[in-house]
Parts: sequence; C-alpha cells; structure tokens
Amino acid sequence: MNNILIVEDDPAMSVALRDGFEFEKYNVEMAVDGEDGLRLANRGDHDLIVLDVMLPKKSGLDVCKELRQNGSRTPVIMLTARGQEIDKIVGLKLGADDYVTKPFSFMELLARVEAVLRRVQRKKTGDEFEFGDIRLDFRTYQASKSGDTIELTPREFRILRYFIDHAEQVVSREALLNHVWGYDSSAFTRTVDTHMARLRQKVEATPSEPRHLLTVHRVGYKFVP
Repeated sequence: MNNILIVEDDPAMSVALRDGFEFEKYNVEMAVDGEDGLRLANRGDHDLIVLDVMLPKKSGLDVCKELRQNGSRTPVIMLTARGQEIDKIVGLKLGADDYVTKPFSFMELLARVEAVLRRVQRKKTGDEFEFGDIRLDFRTYQASKSGDTIELTPREFRILRYFIDHAEQVVSREALLNHVWGYDSSAFTRTVDTHMARLRQKVEATPSEPRHLLTVHRVGYKFVP
C-alpha cells in the first residue's frame, strides 16, 4: 500500500482528495500549509506528495525547492490554478515530477499519481519489468509469458524498453524509428507497423485485440502496462 502526503489548504479539496485516495487503498497524511507539509515530507516515508502551489506560510514551489535541496527524491505532483503557466514551468524546473491544473477530476489526478509511481518503480527495479503475464529481464535479454519462455529479438527488447520509459504516452512512429532504429525519416514507418504486429503476436493474449500495445489512429502507439 502506497503512502501519500497531500499538502492543500482548501478544506473541501483536502477532504475530497483524502477520501478519494483512501477509497483507492492509499495511506493518506495531510498538511494544510507549506511549513507543516515540508516538515512531514522531510521524514522521507511517503511514496508521493501532492503539493498545492498556493499555500500559507510557505509556497508549494518553495517546499519543492527545499525538498530537492535536502536530497529528497520523493516524487511530487503539483496542483496549479488555471492560467499559472509560469508556476508549472518553475515547478518542473525545481524538481516536480508532474502537475495538474485546477479544476480537475479526481480520476485525472489518480491517473497521474499512478503513472508517476510506475515510473519510480521502473527505476527501482532497473533491468526487470512486468506487465500483464509478461516478465522481461533487460540485463539478460530473457522474456517469459505466463511462466513460459518467449523469444524476443534485441530490437523487440529495445522497442519495449522505449515504450516502458514512455508508458501511457502516445509515441509516434517517427519517434520509434529515431530512437530504436536510428532512422530520422517517415519513409520507413511501415517498418514500425510490421515489427509491432510481430511483437503483439508474442506478448498479447489476443493480438487482434491488444490490451497493452495500442494503436493510436494516424499517430502511432501507446503502451498501457
């Protein structure tokens, strides 16, 4: 169960976020101002911090800055008001991992939280990754499906590594060509489609109805762990 710290001074927002995350089986701790939020965050026992930019006593930007200066690597998602574009940019430069603009739906924030936690988990696990019934070891180039070994080519491993590093993001064919093949041309995009079809045959339970390697019409693909 993940531990989450919510630093938000709006009482209604705080209660809604607490109830939502507790319903999703998170352990939730609350703070209503920047100073208290920084004190709790410095303990280092949270998996993620949801941090409002506009806080009494100490702004969310200052909290984020001090956390990173203190060596904290706990992921931070900042909540910004509509139109505070400069706060988003400054927050990301100070070390925030993502941001959500108010007003937002809880499901949007939850999706961002889950995506950030997945990225953190990938960094922790390093060379190993699992999705569905697929297990990958990028150090030994071994793969299995439901416990049975499957044969993936080095290029297929590189494709999967790129998708894992960009999970939940739409990836264009051109980006895949550039980062996996080294081609900087749209003339070879059919190459991507061919490899994706082969890869789906190996990792998807039903290749014609993929759950993980999704096609985004006219754009490219998206990996959903």
